[in-house]
Amino acid sequence: MSEKKKEFQMPHTFVILFIIMLIAAAATYIVPSGSFNRVPSNIYSWLKLIDPSSFHYTEQTPVGFFQFFICIFQGLVQVADIIFFTFICYSYVYLVSSTGAINGFSNALLKKTKGKEILVLPIFIIFFGICGSTFGMIESTYGLIPIFVGIATAMGYDAIVGISMVGLAAATGFASATTNPFTVGVAQSIAGLPLFSGIGYRVAVFIVFQIAAIAYVMRYAAKIKKDPTKSVLHNVEMETLQVSEETANQEFTTTHKILLCGFLFMVVMLVLGGVKLGWGIPQMSGLFLVMLFASGAIARYSPNKIAETIVTACSKMVFGALVIGVARGVLVVMNAGGITDTIIYGLAKPLESLPTMLTAQVMLLLQNMINLVIPSGSGQAATTIPIMAPLSDLIGINRQIIVLAFQFGDGYSNLLWPTASGMIMCAVAKVPFDKWLKFFLPLFGIYYVLQMIFVAAAVMFNYGPF
Repeated sequence: MSEKKKEFQMPHTFVILFIIMLIAAAATYIVPSGSFNRVPSNIYSWLKLIDPSSFHYTEQTPVGFFQFFICIFQGLVQVADIIFFTFICYSYVYLVSSTGAINGFSNALLKKTKGKEILVLPIFIIFFGICGSTFGMIESTYGLIPIFVGIATAMGYDAIVGISMVGLAAATGFASATTNPFTVGVAQSIAGLPLFSGIGYRVAVFIVFQIAAIAYVMRYAAKIKKDPTKSVLHNVEMETLQVSEETANQEFTTTHKILLCGFLFMVVMLVLGGVKLGWGIPQMSGLFLVMLFASGAIARYSPNKIAETIVTACSKMVFGALVIGVARGVLVVMNAGGITDTIIYGLAKPLESLPTMLTAQVMLLLQNMINLVIPSGSGQAATTIPIMAPLSDLIGINRQIIVLAFQFGDGYSNLLWPTASGMIMCAVAKVPFDKWLKFFLPLFGIYYVLQMIFVAAAVMFNYGPF
């Protein structure tokens, strides 16, 4: 009697990240250590820029057994602000949900859009896409994902649609940047271009990618609404956001309406704070805390109940928060081994001898690859633009095109690589990453073809210099 073949089981998220870290650690024994000299930016006091002509090999510093585990801790520490921001965001969302406001709103929405639920999707995708494109909203969506997973589920879709309404939308907008200060702003400043110059072309990019995202998500949503077995999450046991004894007929009360108006107010303030006031994670966290306690008071929760709700919410968010820190450990290992700059230098060197059109496409590919190990937009800009900008002068490509290739490569693959935001969003929504990839890979293929077309067109009509 033949033994039944075991089905392949996707490794746990932490196992995947641990394997990637092991590969990075092994590379520190093989790849020569090297470094560029770094100088302070004249525009951003916190930014250190690479001197592209200063690369030099340094003494090998391979990451040993004990140091490897120290790097995991250091990764957690380096992104502590994002981790605690996620805890705070989710605590607010969880408290509002615990009042029944989400269920009440969902039921009211279902009644209003009965038979037309699909039209809700483009509204949120466009809104969060604009937020990502204009002021770089992405981390602040992590705490919002569960609320949209709940809404999507109530409308008869699945958690993938919920992630897409907010997370995929913001990440697509982040990559299709018009005035994103963390990517276009930093990259153009380093490249010596006027801030947010060339915006007309990037607006066209944003519109095209938004159309692609909306069409893809709506097609998937319509398909699973018609036949739930077509969902990539079919037969996957999902944990829902419901945290109290709510029924399918939850009433949408005046208190619920006030709470959700508060939620809309908070989103507007996030936009204004990011665009007009230069807010960062500390200020956004402060806003979420204010809304958390105010919502508790509006819901007539006692101080003890508010505290208990926060503790429960944080306990449910531990996994997603830890993923953020462990993912950063990959970069920490590479930096500790001194191989990050060597890899960047090695990738950029062959570009000097390629034809112009091919060089632009290879730069796009390299930026996508580099995003696996440097998922920070500003960090990747500070590392690669000082190399690519002078190189573009030598081969006759406008620096505006280099910035475009950078923003594309840094952005869309954030939803693909396990070290970037896609993995984190899945962890927050309790969605297996392999299921997300099954949904997203075809869309990424579409995205990549569009990236190639826009970069090629930019080279053909000589996009830039301003």
